[in-house]
Amino acid sequence: MPHTAFPKLLSSQIAFDIARTILDGFDKHYRLFRAESQDAKRYFETCDWKTAQVKARDRIAYYDARVQECVQMLEDEYDPEEIGDEVWREVKLHYIGLLINHKQPELAETFFNSVCCNILHRTYFHNDFIFVRPAVATEYIEPEDGQPTYRVYYPATDGLRYTLKRIITNFQLSPRFADLDRDVAFVETRMRAMFGSDLLEPNHQIQVLSSLFYRNKGAYIVGKGINGNRIYPFVVPILYNRKRELILDTVLFDPTLITVLFSFTRAYFMVDMEVPSAYVQFLRTLMPYKPRSEIYTILGLQKQGKAAFYRDYLHHLHHSSDCFEVAPGIRGLVMVVFALPSFPYVFKVIKDHFPPPKETSRAQVKEKYLLVKQHDRVGRMADTLEYSNVAFPRSRFSDDLLAELKEVAPSIVEEDGNEIIIKHLYIERRMVPLNIWLTEAEKRGDHAAVERGVVEYGNAIKDLVGVNIFPGDMLYKNFGVTKHGRVVFYDYDEIEYITDCNFRTIPAPRNEEDEMASEPWYPVAKNDVFPEQFGTFLLGNPEVRKYFMKHHADLLTPQYWQNAKQRLLDGHVEDVFPYPQELRFSYKPVAPAAQAA
Repeated sequence: MPHTAFPKLLSSQIAFDIARTILDGFDKHYRLFRAESQDAKRYFETCDWKTAQVKARDRIAYYDARVQECVQMLEDEYDPEEIGDEVWREVKLHYIGLLINHKQPELAETFFNSVCCNILHRTYFHNDFIFVRPAVATEYIEPEDGQPTYRVYYPATDGLRYTLKRIITNFQLSPRFADLDRDVAFVETRMRAMFGSDLLEPNHQIQVLSSLFYRNKGAYIVGKGINGNRIYPFVVPILYNRKRELILDTVLFDPTLITVLFSFTRAYFMVDMEVPSAYVQFLRTLMPYKPRSEIYTILGLQKQGKAAFYRDYLHHLHHSSDCFEVAPGIRGLVMVVFALPSFPYVFKVIKDHFPPPKETSRAQVKEKYLLVKQHDRVGRMADTLEYSNVAFPRSRFSDDLLAELKEVAPSIVEEDGNEIIIKHLYIERRMVPLNIWLTEAEKRGDHAAVERGVVEYGNAIKDLVGVNIFPGDMLYKNFGVTKHGRVVFYDYDEIEYITDCNFRTIPAPRNEEDEMASEPWYPVAKNDVFPEQFGTFLLGNPEVRKYFMKHHADLLTPQYWQNAKQRLLDGHVEDVFPYPQELRFSYKPVAPAAQAA
């Protein structure tokens, strides 16, 4: 058995002070982050949707701001020659000691990595200096603020209806409910159907997370029923009716619908969590196939999600042997997109130069991606993970892919021995491009699938319009189909705010020369949009055209876009329902005669 030398005593005061400074920086970050999450309840109770939107967006930037503060403090306080390799190794060991009994150790480790990676060269990005793997366990951390992670209720003892009412009232929302007894009865009826004919086991209980999940204009109760060895996940959305009274809008049981609620295509929830790892652990029992990284991200802890994702990626890379290759689909003018076939994500690199008709720059493209990160993605825009200085094994790159990257993005692609270093890239969930999906459905003769794809495409655009996003390039190749059949937009270099666009009617030609002209004879400003022209590049396929005109002909009219813009300018915040309308307790389907009218 090889002898391992016992590490020397940690003797560097500088190392301890640096570790303490970094942890203080993290604690400040999480204190501010949590305060904003707690304030979400007040915004919900006062229907202050505009402030809620602003705060949700601002909260995303908190992490980077605290990291830069911390980096600046360390650089101001210490000369580089004071901090050699031995000191940095001690910094990490002191930091681990400081994390004993910490409530967010995994987040603090990631913060440590962020600070160090801003100071150290990438050759130091290994386990001696940063947390390549977690060092502190997150299981069984108990909160100390007097509020447990989840509350437990026993319907066999108290009765299901009484239990459900207690669950609701325990959140102590100040606005009055329109008719809580009625809504609880609706939930009870569906919950009894969920449990079905199962005999009640001795451990029969309902567990509910102690904090509500706030997003858009809704608050969500998240819990699970337990009976024997079976788990029944559920979510109850709380909304307002037109009289500004609270209602229970529905109850979701279907794991697929719950997964879509927590999708990577939606804005982050505002949730008050003293022990975030406990919330992640609970949610994973409801969604066992959703990666831990995505759950952290959807809770607003996107940097932790990013760190967890990268660990998953390295693990997958170590246990696979296939090669990176250019992603299927039409080549883009702005991005090179490549993928590892065995890994369900794509890697996107901005090119150095863009051919006509693109008129943009690398900085502008990055701004668009940041806009999407901070915006309400309304279930229709994919979230992206942004990385710098990512090392790929050269042996896993096809020669064609490497040649293309060096040709179109030489400024950010570097070959370093056995590694390819990409200085900046985005990673995004892989989807089937909509143009390929529609073509394959048509080849199969699956007309219902074509219609469903076209309906989803139009719905995606309308959902984006409702949150002030104009896609710009609306070609089908810029939309993808998720595994749940939802159409999602993922090409952001031309997006604009609806309120910044001028939606115009094409002027009637003044004479025959105007009518025959190959170029517009009327003046066109930069943000002018002519919806009547959309059909020219969207509706060349007769079958697609038939379904588009049946369901979404209004998208070809300037009036639709002008009306939507006016609603936004008037300050209207649209309702967003991340579940089918027909599941709502108040849903009343439109009669066929009225629909035709």
